[in-house]
Amino acid sequence: MKCVYRTPQECRKKGRNRNSLFLAIFIIVIGYFQCSLSWGLGFGDVAPDFKAPLSTGETVKFYDWIQHQGGRYTVLFSHPQDFTPVCTTELAAVQKLMPSFRERGVNIIGLSLNSVETHQEWLKDVAVIADAAEIEFPLIADIDLKVAKLYGMLPAGAKGGSPRTAKENKTVRSVFIINNDSKIIEVTWTYPMQIGRNFDELSRVLDALDEIALQQGEVATPANWHKGDDVMLAPGIDRVSFHQKDVPSGKPYMRYVPAQIEE
Repeated sequence: MKCVYRTPQECRKKGRNRNSLFLAIFIIVIGYFQCSLSWGLGFGDVAPDFKAPLSTGETVKFYDWIQHQGGRYTVLFSHPQDFTPVCTTELAAVQKLMPSFRERGVNIIGLSLNSVETHQEWLKDVAVIADAAEIEFPLIADIDLKVAKLYGMLPAGAKGGSPRTAKENKTVRSVFIINNDSKIIEVTWTYPMQIGRNFDELSRVLDALDEIALQQGEVATPANWHKGDDVMLAPGIDRVSFHQKDVPSGKPYMRYVPAQIEE
C-alpha cells in the first residue's frame, strides 16, 4: 500500500481500517450465501401459505383450506414421486389412521411432485393397498416444485415442470405438523426414501402435543412416552405436588407429574 504525505503510524492505521472494512464486507457476503444455501424450514418457523391444485380437482390456498377443515393441527407429508412402493404403503397407513385423526381434529394433506391426473391414478392403487373404498385426504400436485421449494425440501434452483426421478427428489420426504391457529410448525422430520415412515410415531407426537398444551406448556414427555404415562415438569416450573426421582448429582430436576389425558 502506497502512503503519500502521511507518517508511518498514520499509514499503518489507514491500512488496518481498510483491512477491517474488507473483512466486514467478506463476512457479510459469505453470510448472505450461507443463508441462500440454507433452504430448510424447522420447527418454530411459520408454515408458508401457497396456492396449489389438489388431487380432488380443486385449486386452493393452503391457509384457506386449513380454516375450512377446522381442527387443531394440520399434517403435511410429502413424497418424491407417484407410484413409488414405499410411499404407497405410507399413504395407505395414513388412510387406515384417518378415523383417529378426524376424532382428534387433525387435518391430513399429502404432497407429491406429479400432476393431478397422475395423483388420481396413484390413489386408486393406494386404496387397494389400504383396503379402502377411497383415500379420504387430498394430495397437492406440486409438479412445478413450488411448494417443495417454499418448504425447503428442495433448493431454490431446482427446475420443475419436466420429468424428474424419485432420486432427484429424494429430499421430498418430510412431515410437518402445523398449528392451525398460529400456522407455526410444531414438529418436522425427514426420512430417506428407503425407510418407510412410522405413522404410529406421528400419532404419539400428536398425543404429546395435546398433553403439553393441556398442561399449559409446563410439562415435557420423557423418552418412549405414550398417552397416559407420567410427564415431567419443565425446568423453571414450580408445582406443589410432584414425584421426584433422586439422582447422584443431587440436583432436583427429575420431577414427574400425572398426565391429564388418559390412555
